[in-house]
Amino acid sequence: MPEADAVVRQHRAEELGAAFPPLLVAAERVANAVAQGVHGRRRIGQGDTFWQFRPYSQNDAASRIDWRASAKSSRLYVRETEWEAAQSVWLWRDGSASMDYASAADRPTKRESADILLLALASLLLRGGERVTLLGSGAPPNSGRAVLTRLALGLDDAHAGLPPAAILPRDSQLVLFGDFLGPLEPLDAAVSAFAARGVSGHLLQILDPAEETLPFAGRVRFEGLEGEAPILMSRAESVRDAYVEKLAAHRAGLAAIARAAHWSFATHRTDRPAPQALLGLFNALAVPRGF
Repeated sequence: MPEADAVVRQHRAEELGAAFPPLLVAAERVANAVAQGVHGRRRIGQGDTFWQFRPYSQNDAASRIDWRASAKSSRLYVRETEWEAAQSVWLWRDGSASMDYASAADRPTKRESADILLLALASLLLRGGERVTLLGSGAPPNSGRAVLTRLALGLDDAHAGLPPAAILPRDSQLVLFGDFLGPLEPLDAAVSAFAARGVSGHLLQILDPAEETLPFAGRVRFEGLEGEAPILMSRAESVRDAYVEKLAAHRAGLAAIARAAHWSFATHRTDRPAPQALLGLFNALAVPRGF
């Protein structure tokens, strides 16, 4: 019923509203730890002021060709403004229930770690004047500190499983946060579709340490967070080596997907310092990637 749906949405909004101030504080703390050691990405400015001529590509409309500049050369050129020269960055965090896992009460869930890293990255980018938005939110990339609050509020509506299909601007960047433990083929198709449109990107896999090492022993009942049938094992330690090997193969598949798209791939464990992962991700964003 519409009224019931509205009540549910209101409760979810109230819960997130109560949580996001400390979430933003945590994200800003991580961003501050990194900000002193990095230089801002190139930011020319805003508006319609001429910035440069660049070669025409098949993705440009013919109306954008500057015929006067092109007449001086054998190539076609497009007149680019300062606003166009500034790249937009799109962010996405997996909203799947599996992201709520934490193997210890004093450890953040994968969702909490992803949210802090996403918002900390956004904070660094916004400080440099970049335009940022959440993929699937419907909001265009924007700059300014108020964007960070909107991002925090929008995380509650994150798509689960895979990033939503979208046509992003040429030369924009997309950063995906998740555990990426699902089948590789659908993710490969999603990443390939973005890369084919000239979008560069970055995958950050976030896992709990127990998911990497399977430290359990003896009789253990494993219950999934997404409706999977429970598994009862009499000697959990007996499958540890096979599990670690399979996880390594899956992670190699993720790296291969990123490599084929000329994207970057990194991992983060929830028991390790967030600034370290943020610094690596921020530096990856500054590396030009070919297609």
